Amino acid sequence: MTLVARFADGTIRLDGDLDPVAADALPVEFDDRSGTLRAPAHRYAALRDALDAAGIDYEDRVFDLPTLDLSTTYDLRDYQSAALAAWADADRRGILELPTGSGKTVVAIRAMADLSTPTLVVVPTVDLLHQWRRELETEFSVPVGQLGGGEQRLESLTVATYDSAYLRADEVGDRFGFVVFDEVHHLGGEGYRDIARLLPAPARLGLTATFERPDGAHEVVADLVGPVVYDRSVDDLAGDHLADYELRRVEVELTPAEREAYEDAQGTFVDYLKTSNLSLSSGSDYRELVKRSGSDPRAREALLAKQEAREIMMNSAAKVDALERIFARHPDARTIVFTAHTDLVYRLSERFLCPAITAETGASERRAILDRFREGTYTRVVAANVLDEGVDVPDASVGVILSGSGSEREFTQRLGRVLRPKADGRTAVCYEVVSAETAEERVAERRR
Repeated sequence: MTLVARFADGTIRLDGDLDPVAADALPVEFDDRSGTLRAPAHRYAALRDALDAAGIDYEDRVFDLPTLDLSTTYDLRDYQSAALAAWADADRRGILELPTGSGKTVVAIRAMADLSTPTLVVVPTVDLLHQWRRELETEFSVPVGQLGGGEQRLESLTVATYDSAYLRADEVGDRFGFVVFDEVHHLGGEGYRDIARLLPAPARLGLTATFERPDGAHEVVADLVGPVVYDRSVDDLAGDHLADYELRRVEVELTPAEREAYEDAQGTFVDYLKTSNLSLSSGSDYRELVKRSGSDPRAREALLAKQEAREIMMNSAAKVDALERIFARHPDARTIVFTAHTDLVYRLSERFLCPAITAETGASERRAILDRFREGTYTRVVAANVLDEGVDVPDASVGVILSGSGSEREFTQRLGRVLRPKADGRTAVCYEVVSAETAEERVAERRR
């Protein structure tokens, strides 16, 4: 009986007779339920190579895909062409690490046109779902399917959220020979990893501005999608392909009352650390502190004190005054203000009469605000984290980071919001407003 490879429920199943010795040389395991050999779907290319290397005759029925007629009008910049070539040289598996605003989507679209095979694009947010769908419909003039955002429709080109792809990958995996993971670092999440495992697509492309994850899960992503095959930093592209930019740190002083409250809270937290065998130099230490706070009153007191100190230094009154001076220095510039706290967003919105975007802002209202920002009706927007990733944010020339985490990814995303090339060649400016002599100084250093 001829050996046949088929896609079945997120696996590659081998039906037919195969010598046990030959089977031992293949990346497969025996499945007691079906009485067949199976491999995880993402091992399809490796299985095919192993079968060929062993000289085993087999019939490949994993895919029966049409050849699409896709072409693009995009002219790639030199670094985009180099990125695409590096990916192709890596057997069309791998990750491109390029700054926000550098045109990662354009590289992916050219890859789709070059392969002309059915493609699934996986994205983290509904905003990006709609953005990708519009882009593909405009560029290729073909129907584009959508999984997520209230719609479940498959086409040869389909865009899906990570959540929808997770639910349907084992069902639709054999429909796509190419998969693009936008913001591919999300694939490191425990559940989302199964998306890549359940898809047999041999061609895999990951896009991100910052690949490494603090939990080390990027190593799992590299195994599922491929390694970073091409990377460029903001500094590599600034001037020629992204706007020249300046980073300006503005240090502000806490008021006497804020200083007293900060030192008191920070002291409580530090005193606990001295006797806890925790240094908080890693995420695991912080998780341990949270765990202890459920049963240890001193740990809970320390955790609450840390949060209080953080809120004081990130929301200090002097930061609001510094923002007023920045607005006065750039009266007509399109400006995005980033904060870590919703309460501060609303304070700023009320004081400076500019629209606020938070997690509480509905999708239609957020789109309306950003459309008016794009048109120039609004010149200022203040946001709490929600514009960091996964949202189509219009070009701005001034960014102000009033507060944030020590995450390099967050900083890179925020900086990218002001780095798209300016028609008049002007320099973009990103301000970091930092409370002096507080832990925020170390936070600002870490995110660089």
